[in-house]
Amino acid sequence: MTILDRIIAQKEIEVNELKAIYGFKQQKPVKRKSLYESLQQSDTMSVIAEVKRASPSKGDINQKVDPVAQAKQYEIAGATAISVLTDRQFFNGSMADLSAVASAVPELPLLCKDFMIDRIQIDTAVDHGASIILLIAAALEEEQLRDLYDYAKSLELDVLFEVHNEKEAETALRIGADIIGINNRDLKTFNVDLAVTERVSALIKDENIAVVSESGIRTREDVVFAEAAGARAVLVGETLMRTDDITATMNEIRIPLRKAVR
Repeated sequence: MTILDRIIAQKEIEVNELKAIYGFKQQKPVKRKSLYESLQQSDTMSVIAEVKRASPSKGDINQKVDPVAQAKQYEIAGATAISVLTDRQFFNGSMADLSAVASAVPELPLLCKDFMIDRIQIDTAVDHGASIILLIAAALEEEQLRDLYDYAKSLELDVLFEVHNEKEAETALRIGADIIGINNRDLKTFNVDLAVTERVSALIKDENIAVVSESGIRTREDVVFAEAAGARAVLVGETLMRTDDITATMNEIRIPLRKAVR
């Protein structure tokens, strides 16, 4: 059983618990800036800055982090959006972290970073202030992905549709995803290879689709590589969680965008 299999099994337990708690129709999310519009309008590399205490692949990253203080620093440093890990068992995150960040940073797009397998999780994310949800192609069948994508869009949420290979990218395109995250980390082996962004992005010809390169972004050179491959944004967690100077690190990676040629 892979780590992803274990995570999805845990999510099924959590979904049953949530369904016992939530017995009412959720409200539409509080309006924030649109992630999609922000990505399309920016002339510099957009950064989705992540609040992340730990991960299965890296172990403890920054267990003492104050999510609110971290998020405010991200906002001051020029982050386009903020991602908050809400998975408790594998990433030591929580919905309380998301809610606290939502209150402290009320304008920036806010991603609930979790493994979504059911509509009830989307409702819960909205309840805690999210304006973006994550869908992971490797976690579900296409029919399930389409249902969750359409449901999120009906709530006026942005969807970061995460893929790792060409087959998953084709699924994203069929569903109509307008923000496609290319994860350089294989969720089954946890190996990281930035060339995944280069290879998979080549399939995404439509300039109206925003490409986000995820995982393994550590240096300016990594960002230059991702930009040349067609990414308009990078999702950065560990590097920003470990740095002693968030502003300096952010300035390094917010490079000017050239016209991507695919």
